[in-house]
Amino acid sequence: MTDESKGMWLGLAGVAIFSLTLPFTRMAVAELNPVLVAFGRAVVAALCSIPLLWKLKAAWPRGAQWKALALTALGVVVGFPLFSSVAMRYVPASHGAIVLGILPLATAMFGALRFGERPSAGFWIAALAGSGLVLAFAFSQGGGLQLADLALLAAVVAAAMGYAEGGRLSQTMGGQQVIAWALLLSLPVLLPITVWLGWRYGVSASPKAWLGFAYVSLFSMFIGFFFWYKGLALGGIARVGQVQLLQPFMTLLGAALLLGETLVTSNMLFALAVLVVVGFGRKTAIRRQPA
Repeated sequence: MTDESKGMWLGLAGVAIFSLTLPFTRMAVAELNPVLVAFGRAVVAALCSIPLLWKLKAAWPRGAQWKALALTALGVVVGFPLFSSVAMRYVPASHGAIVLGILPLATAMFGALRFGERPSAGFWIAALAGSGLVLAFAFSQGGGLQLADLALLAAVVAAAMGYAEGGRLSQTMGGQQVIAWALLLSLPVLLPITVWLGWRYGVSASPKAWLGFAYVSLFSMFIGFFFWYKGLALGGIARVGQVQLLQPFMTLLGAALLLGETLVTSNMLFALAVLVVVGFGRKTAIRRQPA
């Protein structure tokens, strides 16, 4: 199996884990303050990263690695959890899944602008077609843009930046170390804020809400990145990022199973069309520069 193939499979595993983030976030923010959920999940994951770094005997980051880690943390540790948690307070997880469908294109664009990846015209056609399918799906559901969509779009930008930065850094540092160091870097700032939010808004909630919080803390914020960043490092940011086109439909299924949100046959038809586009994008040429 080639590195690109391995990267695609690892990326798919990461996407499967991330696909349940919105449903579980919605479970948590139904009873807990959304900012508390966003920052608290990062604190829990950061505490888990300490023994991981010790076990890996990880060397301290050097030079430009600190900047890349800071941008990664800003994107996926702070930005995406914050904006998506706020949005999930006001719109269904299925709605959020559709808006986040443009994330693969945003990730590819960050990879091209920041790291010199040069996708072919065929790749951009596939990326645009996939994103177009996602947007067509949104309009087919009859839902227009809402204020919460602005938060979701901000979450897209934040995640795309964090995915691109972290994926590139994983080529030299390793995916586990990238997310662990990014979490640890954010801990001194997020820990006191989280403690204050817990005191200010309270932490009384049902087991269902805490189950949602546990998932986004351990899987969405920590374990999922082991697969995702390794996949991006092996297969390339632009190409592996296209696996995210499947995420909205996995999220729709998760929202139906976990939250009872409506799932209709047309959803699966759109998912099949997206699979075809991803397969086409998988075979197009992408020039990559060494890390």
